Amino acid sequence: MATRLTARYRVRAETGAIEQRARDIAVEQSIEMPVSAVRNAFVLSDVVGEVTRIVEGDSGWFEVDIGLAVSTIEADGGQLLNMLYGNTSLHDDVALVDFEAPPEWLRRFAGPNKGLEGLRKMSGARGRALTCSALKPQGLSADALAEIAFEFARGGVDFIKDDHGLANQSFSPFESRVRACARQMRRAAESSGRLTHYVPSLFGHFGQMQRQIEIAREESLSAVMVAPMIAGASTFQALSDAHPDLAFFAHPTLAGAARISPVALARLFRLLGADAAIFPNYGGRFGYSPDECRRLAAALREPWGDKRATAPTPAGGMSLSRVPEILHFYGPDAILLVGGALLAAPLDALAAETAAFARIVANPDLGVGVD
Repeated sequence: MATRLTARYRVRAETGAIEQRARDIAVEQSIEMPVSAVRNAFVLSDVVGEVTRIVEGDSGWFEVDIGLAVSTIEADGGQLLNMLYGNTSLHDDVALVDFEAPPEWLRRFAGPNKGLEGLRKMSGARGRALTCSALKPQGLSADALAEIAFEFARGGVDFIKDDHGLANQSFSPFESRVRACARQMRRAAESSGRLTHYVPSLFGHFGQMQRQIEIAREESLSAVMVAPMIAGASTFQALSDAHPDLAFFAHPTLAGAARISPVALARLFRLLGADAAIFPNYGGRFGYSPDECRRLAAALREPWGDKRATAPTPAGGMSLSRVPEILHFYGPDAILLVGGALLAAPLDALAAETAAFARIVANPDLGVGVD
């Protein structure tokens, strides 16, 4: 029998039609042709998708599990996404909820290079959550962004990432920005004795990203950021595999453009090499619920074959006043990303505001306003 992974879907259908609808999805996501036209015994027994579970939900929705042969995927991230939800994503009555896979097949994917524990070692943080902020807005020069990065570093944040919209714009070219920010990280470390890690955002096609990684290496940087849904699952996987000494932050931009659950995407990003996965926190400027965030964080951290845990990185409309609450929700095995709330401070007060953020994370019971 074929080794199969299980894809879980949410399907809208009439009660009397759900079994046929489920079979249609199984065929669409495997052989994409009438089963009656298949004459090969191997295809019929080992390749055609199998409906393994149908559970009725509410308001005309059903949860459907379909077994898909891993032989149709091998070890390619793009093909995995294609087999899980390729053609079926074109139907507005089906959403991809999650997927489960056998451990022996999971081992074909390298997963995170560093994982949560590796990021802890990089930052030297023990017994607390990690901290991160973001360089923005677009429109500032490379030197102006580097000046902001310096103040963040002086405040003691663990990681500083590019805003995902920063690419190679004329006002802040990639190479100029990376070299300027890396220089300011070294400058800040000279006085503090502690290196904050700058995480540049990669853009463009695979060859361009490879050159960008070369620039990051020339500046002794240890982490980069990729948006897997923009770059492509296979590209993200290939970059992570090609650079096992680097940590990769995964940005969720475009993750809401398809009917794929946050949990399924979190699991996909982890499998393809995300050491940290940024996602919208509940109560921010996006619509994720506490339950979605809880399940998403679990998918990133729970035991999963031989894969290292990915650091959940909640973001999006975070304020300092909410940091104790968010720490209580996620616990210490997470990265808290606060950007705009810190940048609201004047430049000459940014280091102090960042230091307050770092102190709250280290001592959440003290709350906001510690000296």
